[in-house]
Amino acid sequence: MEYTNLGRSGLSVSRLCLGTMNFGPETSEADSHAIMDRAHEHGLNFFDTANVYGWKKGEGVTENIIGNWFAKGGTRRERTVVATKLYGSMGDWPNETKLSALNIRRAADASLKRLQTDYIDLYQMHHVDRETPWDEIWEAFSVLRQQGKVIYFGSSNFAGWHIAQAAEAARTRGFLGLVSEQSIYNLMTRWVELEVLPAARHYGLGVIPWSPLHGGLLGGVLRKQREGGASRSASGRSADALEKYRDTIDAYEKLCAEIGEDPANVGLAWLLHQEGVTAPIIGPRTIEQLDNSLRAAELKLDADVLGKLDELFPAPAPNGSKPAPEAYAW
Repeated sequence: MEYTNLGRSGLSVSRLCLGTMNFGPETSEADSHAIMDRAHEHGLNFFDTANVYGWKKGEGVTENIIGNWFAKGGTRRERTVVATKLYGSMGDWPNETKLSALNIRRAADASLKRLQTDYIDLYQMHHVDRETPWDEIWEAFSVLRQQGKVIYFGSSNFAGWHIAQAAEAARTRGFLGLVSEQSIYNLMTRWVELEVLPAARHYGLGVIPWSPLHGGLLGGVLRKQREGGASRSASGRSADALEKYRDTIDAYEKLCAEIGEDPANVGLAWLLHQEGVTAPIIGPRTIEQLDNSLRAAELKLDADVLGKLDELFPAPAPNGSKPAPEAYAW
């Protein structure tokens, strides 16, 4: 497994990040523990979660599963860079959501208790809070850092100008600020290339793509359908998108077959070829899915394949194919 620094920080993380959103709702606690043990065997040290995962309000199901795994000992906690998030509602009363100083304090302490650890490596804002001033947010975060409860801070689902706002507000306080941004990013959803990626590169944030296979549409969905395999992409919004982009996805799968690689690994590898991307988040429900994802970390795509992928999934550019900021003007 290769490692890289998370943004401009000195923190070393694996080039694939283990997403834990399935732990609880889709994967039992015992199987979740086995997946995390196998991740360590493969050298993955970067795990991502959130206080709302498990989707039982206020229970923190997934964080509890990870905490019970840490409690098994054997240097599990010491070898793991654990990233969690706050923002989503954890209760029905006011101040149990978003980024007030009060909720930041309470949410951090609750996550620490569930995770059974005394510090969080990377604490991420799950969404921008348009009602809480940055001075309040950074003051609350600085207290957590002074207390040794959090080491690094990141954002998720921020626009480029939100990243700039947060970074400049932190700068005025002499604070390190954000070291990462977690965004939806994949071959089918490339909007972050217009402003989020340039902002992240400018301010030294590592980018952690979520939904790297666009809900399974880039994971060989058509082949799986032909083989009679079940797929999450067979219903709801994924099914609608599949019908809309069926020809493109078919061409993508044929390209992957030509180079002898699994579509899921090509989609992940493409992200690892993008400047500023630290580690795509993989969300295995089984050990087999985890094992199969490891190929992506070593897969090198040549210029010809990268070019063909750009033809199939063009970058969003208002002015031809130029990257931002030239995409907006000559």
